[in-house]
This record gives sequence, structure tokens and C-alpha cells, in this order.
Amino acid sequence: MTTKLLSALNLCLLVAAGFAMSGCQTNPVTGRTQVLLVSEEQAQSASAQAYTKTISDARGKRKLDTNAARTARVQAITQRLVAQAVRIVPGSAQWSWQVHVLDDESVNAWCMPGGKMAVYTGLITRLSPSDDELAQVMAHEISHALLQHGRERMSRAVATNVGLTIGSIATGVNLTGLENVAMVALELPNSRTAETESDRLGIELAARAGYDPNAAVSLWQKMARLGGSNTPQWLSTHPSDDARIANLKSLVPTMMPLYQAATGRR
Repeated sequence: MTTKLLSALNLCLLVAAGFAMSGCQTNPVTGRTQVLLVSEEQAQSASAQAYTKTISDARGKRKLDTNAARTARVQAITQRLVAQAVRIVPGSAQWSWQVHVLDDESVNAWCMPGGKMAVYTGLITRLSPSDDELAQVMAHEISHALLQHGRERMSRAVATNVGLTIGSIATGVNLTGLENVAMVALELPNSRTAETESDRLGIELAARAGYDPNAAVSLWQKMARLGGSNTPQWLSTHPSDDARIANLKSLVPTMMPLYQAATGRR
């Protein structure tokens, strides 16, 4: 590696480090320090614009689910979860929560900053989840938003792109080919941490909304049978299926009293 390229890489690292130090915040729910260069307002505004375009495109392509019963089911579960989400993170009461069901065979769901949500029909048709299991998926995704994981990802992308751009300008060498390496270095450990955090808060959120914590375990067992995460954990941005299931099983006893209090069961 040339001295010129090494200098550029050092500059990239210094830029990224400078951004990181200026944007460190402690998450009030988890206590973990996060690099949040993008403000909550910026994250929500950008997410709202992206969400509007996504839903508009889906409508234009007739990819919004037309099954009224399925949509009503998702909306009913969402309402119960959001009612508990605002108790855990009071500021989320000001979010403009929305959920749409998209006609897509992917086994997927997501929640953007500001509570913009989507559930894909493939998640329902391919997994055949009970309401308790579907609630676990949605609670997990809502937890990503509550825990500022979307802002965290956006902030890492900003830091990476700025660092690589400055390095390219300084040396006249195009460093964007190193972007994948930079993303692995920046995202792998934190992204896995974020998934575990959302597993933890998600099962609690669902329990408080009256959904059985055991469903988190059965859901991921279904996911594993469907194909799940065959990538070794150390190469994956998500925990392995076995690790995730074991962690969720360990959380069930703690969450059962919350579920019992919400449902009046003993």
C-alpha cells in the first residue's frame, strides 16, 4: 500500500473519529453510547419522505395489500403495541405512526424513525404466524425505532461517506471501492448489538401489550425452519438463529409477569 493511500486512509479514520466524538449520546433505555450525527428531526423527515415515496410507488404498482382482514389484523396489533411504546419512550407519542401491508413475498417487516412501518405479505403467508408471533415481529421492528437504531445507521453512513469522499479528494484516488470494508468495520458489531437490543425490548413491548413471550421463541423457530440465518454469526449482522432463540428463551421468565398482568392470567 502506498504512502499516499495510507495517508488518505488515516485522514478517513480521523474524520470518522471526529464525527463520532461530536455525536456521541447515551441511549436512555439501553444505557449504550451511540454515535448519532443525524438529528431526530432529520431522521424523521428523511424517513417520512422515503416512506411516502415507498407507499406511493407500491400503490402505483398495485402492491398495497387488498386483503381487508389481513390489513385490519396488522393495524389492530400495531395499535396495541404503539400504546405500550409511548409508555416506554414518551416522546414517541408525538410520532405520526403509520403502518401499511405490502404485497411482497419477502419475509420482512420494518419500522423507520418516526414510526413509519410496513409488513410484507410474505411474512404472513409463508410463516402463518399467530397473532402473538406476528406481534413479536412488529414489536421488534418498533423497538429499532424506539432505540434510535435508524438514526445510528444513518449516522454511520454519513461518517463513512464523508470520510471516503475527503480521502478521495485529498489523494486523487477513488477510495469508494473500500466502502464495503468500511461498512463491515463500522456496522457489524453495533448492528448485531442493535438486533439483540431490539429482541430484548421487543419481547417486553409485546408482553406489556398482552402477547405471549413464548411466541418470540416459536417465531424464530419457524424462521429457522424457513431458512433463517445460515451465515456464521461472526460474519453476520444478525445473531445466529440458535443464539437468538437461546437468548429469547432466557428472557421469557422475566417477561411472563408483564404478560400476565396485561391479560389478567396467572
